[in-house]
Amino acid sequence: MLYMIYSTDVENSLEKRLSARPAHLARLTELQTQGRLITAGPLPAVDSNEPGEAGFTGSLLIAEFASLEDAKVWANDDPYIIAGVYSGSTVKPFKKVF
Repeated sequence: MLYMIYSTDVENSLEKRLSARPAHLARLTELQTQGRLITAGPLPAVDSNEPGEAGFTGSLLIAEFASLEDAKVWANDDPYIIAGVYSGSTVKPFKKVF
């Protein structure tokens, strides 16, 4: 089943994001290689694809997991959680219609 993972950044997270980004992207690439990743990306803090020093307010990911519990475990092991980029994540089932 598909699950949505919505994660919220702590304030002034940009430096932490940049340092943990390679490990974060490696995990996403693994999901993509497995054919389980639908979409993923950050939420710019300003109305721009390149927010610069304004940074990001969080991230959204939609991917396939075996269960809600598996999706929560995956979200909690994110390098951004470990590095203190995210203050937390919300994980919910997602039904793709379009």
